[in-house]
Amino acid sequence: MSVLCFLSSAARSFSLSSPAAGLLCCRLLGPSSITRRNTSSKRQMDHLERTASNYRQNALYPAQVCGIINESETVKRLRVAVHPDFSFKAGQWVDLFIPGVETVGGFSMCSSPGLLQREGVIELAVKYTKHPPAHWVHTMCTVGSHVAMRVGGDFFFDPSPSDPSVDLLLVAGGVGINPLYSILLHAIDLLHLNHSSGSQAYNIGSAHLCYSAKNTQGLLFKSSIIEACREFPDKFSCDFHVTQQNTDVDPHLQPFVNRGRITEEELRAHVDPERTLCYLCGPPPMIEAVSKTLMDLNLPKDRILFEKWW
Repeated sequence: MSVLCFLSSAARSFSLSSPAAGLLCCRLLGPSSITRRNTSSKRQMDHLERTASNYRQNALYPAQVCGIINESETVKRLRVAVHPDFSFKAGQWVDLFIPGVETVGGFSMCSSPGLLQREGVIELAVKYTKHPPAHWVHTMCTVGSHVAMRVGGDFFFDPSPSDPSVDLLLVAGGVGINPLYSILLHAIDLLHLNHSSGSQAYNIGSAHLCYSAKNTQGLLFKSSIIEACREFPDKFSCDFHVTQQNTDVDPHLQPFVNRGRITEEELRAHVDPERTLCYLCGPPPMIEAVSKTLMDLNLPKDRILFEKWW
């Protein structure tokens, strides 16, 4: 079934009893329309509260799940057909409205804007939790499920062709890889454009990924990341870190895997205060520690961008 057929079906069947009733395919008020509530320190803020001050697009679009794969034992990757007017920048997230689920989900895209342009789809990698939207993805979502989405976020990489070249340093912890993988894929797309004849795309410098997880099973997208590093060895590099690996590392991963946390020495090797632009995403303690280390290495604060999802 074509993307347009998928979306036509989604628009017709999105339940009017859902939390998004009356919003589908319409223009919405800006972020200031989201009510802030006093929250107890004992209760974790939900996605809308946590991101109330972030940029959001005004449009909410119908969408339909058109593919599901198990990215790992605890993470499902959804392939979602979206409206032709849907757009996003590498690194941004979506508000996910699910029929019958009161809580609005918030998930970063793990695909590139280029895939959206080529195929009319985006991808979301969702880790299992008991949080209602994630629980729905893992227990009820099927190919053909209807949802609605709105793009938001101030954490993105979207250079213009005339912008000065930068070297990207991407630092991820756990499922914090999602927006950084989107950024890495966008950098790969820009590099392919530059290699095509007559293209005037942005001139990417280099990109290095530091990615930490408990074990190699938790390293999402690792095969694709390694493939990119091998295709463009002068442009892309990566170091995987595992902190609780109890088994031998697969031989094809061994050259890229380090045991233990990301070190100051590794970061130092990839920091140039005049060229490096760093994107961080992961647990707040990791972000705070890495940010401090980067500033100690004289990387200006305005060249350290981060997203905290925990």
